[in-house]
Amino acid sequence: MNTSSTVSAIDKDASLPLYQQIKDVINQRIKDGQWRAGQKIPSENELVDSLRVSRMTVNRALRELTREGVLNRVHGLGTFVSEPPQHASLIQLKDIAEEVTDQGQVHSSTVLMHLKIRASDYIAEKMQLLKNEDVFYLKSVHFQDQLPIQLEERYVNPLMIPDFMNIDFTAQTATSYLMAQFRPDQMEHRVQAIMPDDKSRDLLNLGRLQPCLKLSRRTWKSDQVVTYVTMIYPGNRYDLAAKYSTNDYQIVKHQ
Repeated sequence: MNTSSTVSAIDKDASLPLYQQIKDVINQRIKDGQWRAGQKIPSENELVDSLRVSRMTVNRALRELTREGVLNRVHGLGTFVSEPPQHASLIQLKDIAEEVTDQGQVHSSTVLMHLKIRASDYIAEKMQLLKNEDVFYLKSVHFQDQLPIQLEERYVNPLMIPDFMNIDFTAQTATSYLMAQFRPDQMEHRVQAIMPDDKSRDLLNLGRLQPCLKLSRRTWKSDQVVTYVTMIYPGNRYDLAAKYSTNDYQIVKHQ
């Protein structure tokens, strides 16, 4: 990758700090279209060698640009120009594969677990079942152009969706399949800002201090919970939004 213009843009005798000069050059390259959204930029080592500055200086510039949302540092892969955030609907049920393809990107997924388990106390409560009743469980990672953007953990009532275990969820998403099986009567959503655990962080290729958004959703049909799902999104790759009619809006008071 050509970094010659970066070298010539750094003036070690200028009053402007070197890390700020590096930030300005990277921002300008992105603004000029030399480095486009999703493009990998030179590594920290390459920038240190080409600019002949300290690793600490380069690291500070990259850290600040990452914090500002200009860059996205993916553990084990490198540093990329940030994509505009994907938008996940907070209220409307929409397939993540559709959200990704609508942005002109390629969706894929990896199924980590797909099995029948016994409901724990917590899951039994969420699913309105008895403890140790059978539930179907799916754990998947969803990717946008090979970049992980969602970790999905889903529980499904076997009595409501008996064929769930027979579906290949690398060929279609669970959301797409379930939307074809029933129309929900009710949905419940809860959004939290979280710091992911080590396993989730590794699956999403995140750094140690990168926060996430966690969307929990329960879906009912005929007064029975059909599915309970949690979806964890890297905070710098996704946002959650809702649009609704004010005629349908209800104020819920918590005592």
